[in-house]
Amino acid sequence: MASSNDMKSAEKTYGSFIGLLKWSVPLIALITLVIVVLIAP
Repeated sequence: MASSNDMKSAEKTYGSFIGLLKWSVPLIALITLVIVVLIAP
């Protein structure tokens, strides 16, 4: 089993990862949309 220190560290890392994911996925989708609109015409 993981010690409590390991779990705290893992929860912090997971929280940071999810926070980054919340911002990066919509940003990548927006950039992709802009590129598709520019290429399409």
